[in-house]
Amino acid sequence: MKAMLGEKLGMTQIFDDENRVVPVTIIKAGPISITQIKTEESDGYTAIQVAYKELPERHVNRPTAGHFAKSGVAPAKHVVEIRVDDVSEFSLGQEFTVSDLFEVGQKIDVAGVTKGKGFAGVMKRHNFKGQPASHGAHRVHRAPGAIGACATPARVHKGKRMPGRMGGDTRTAMNLTVAKIDEERGLLMVRGAVPGNKRGIVMVREAVKARG
Repeated sequence: MKAMLGEKLGMTQIFDDENRVVPVTIIKAGPISITQIKTEESDGYTAIQVAYKELPERHVNRPTAGHFAKSGVAPAKHVVEIRVDDVSEFSLGQEFTVSDLFEVGQKIDVAGVTKGKGFAGVMKRHNFKGQPASHGAHRVHRAPGAIGACATPARVHKGKRMPGRMGGDTRTAMNLTVAKIDEERGLLMVRGAVPGNKRGIVMVREAVKARG
């Protein structure tokens, strides 16, 4: 298992060995603790449930508190399930830090929820160029234009690019490189940008389509 929950703190820049500027996103990654182990016999598949970001007990209801108590882990705000092939190497309450799972130079994928943009037009949402803005044009400069398909099939096809809600979707930035790890503070510095707002929760995992 090389996957971890974290919190996006923002972007900055660092310098590499050749004194070149490297833009990085700082992620407060982990620590995470195992709160449940699922097996073929009991659940029909193998997976582990991990928890991140401790939560005061007064904010947890009794069933949830009991669930965490079974594993000996303090209640947490975020819980996710990670599929694994072999659960024998894991134990309840086991904790992982960022340096346990990742190393500098490793390729990773980072998934998060993109920034919500609200209701957006086709120029912002789909990069339409807009209509002519010359003399004689009506006030339709940012309008999408015709959307129909004549008498046949006499309807608008599904998936037509039109105005609508933009952002707030789960997206994954793939094949990013770990530029630096601050083990003491639990910080993961990733080369490039990752989806989401500052303080947004992201899932960091080993790249599934690593190149080279």
